[in-house]
Amino acid sequence: MIGNLMHNKNCKTIVTIGNIKLKTPVMTASGTFGYGREFSEVTDLNKLGAIITKGLSLEPSKGNPNPRVVETTGGLLNAVGLENVGFDVFKTDKLPFLETLETPFIVNIYGKTEEDYEAITQKLNEIPSLSGIEVNISCPNVKEGGVAFGVDPVAAASIVSKIRAKTNKTLIVKLSPNVTDIAAIAKSVEGAGADAVSLINTLTGMLIDIKTRKPRLANVTGGLSGPAIKPVALRMVWEVAKVVKIPVIGVGGITCADDAIEFIIAGATAVQVGTGNLVDPKTAGRVAKGIEKYLIKNNFSGIDELRGSLNLK
Repeated sequence: MIGNLMHNKNCKTIVTIGNIKLKTPVMTASGTFGYGREFSEVTDLNKLGAIITKGLSLEPSKGNPNPRVVETTGGLLNAVGLENVGFDVFKTDKLPFLETLETPFIVNIYGKTEEDYEAITQKLNEIPSLSGIEVNISCPNVKEGGVAFGVDPVAAASIVSKIRAKTNKTLIVKLSPNVTDIAAIAKSVEGAGADAVSLINTLTGMLIDIKTRKPRLANVTGGLSGPAIKPVALRMVWEVAKVVKIPVIGVGGITCADDAIEFIIAGATAVQVGTGNLVDPKTAGRVAKGIEKYLIKNNFSGIDELRGSLNLK
């Protein structure tokens, strides 16, 4: 019955993000799924809604020194530092595999200046097979004293408008939770041309080794992800979904179908599985199947009926 779900007009799992049609609302989160090939032998990539690559910059980056990943209660603290192969190697070594898949792929990008973002966007725009671009605006703007692009509505709108001018691909903006009012940031990037927003990125945190009294991460602070952040992510998705008209993609602590369903009820059009992939590479696939089962069991006609159905009475 589950296998025939896509053909059941009364129970559709297809969702649309910009110009991208997803067979399931479940995507993989940037930084947790490599470039796709790394998971190809342990999970069926063609059963996913979309694959989002790890953050890509114009030039290669070695990232931060070790130790840069440490487990914590209910989650993971990382300061990998956006290590990546750079655009040229991505195009020659990673892209050919992604182009063999039925599943749409989206490239997550980052930069240190607006010019960095514009340059890599322009190059990616020339790849016909690429479905979309997800923009990480949690990065520090080196020309503005290192303040992240995504913490101020004006700065966020500025960078998104410049990226929008360089591409006709579906544009998703990934929002930082390390702000006072995430809804205001979401509205600003919507106005600047974003086709969707994904939230949340990691929460800034730190851990200390009490024996040495040194930070557990070489970078001192890092990004907290995993089940520990789900309540925060869920609250922020609910707040943002109430004020924007573009699709909201929920991210943060999703490890099972029930988690994903909560985000959809809160107003998310789609979800991303992140840290869960590192625990079990089949997590995203299991979440997709679980959503299908829930829709059938509860007689929903599809995701649209479930989305934003939070009962506040």
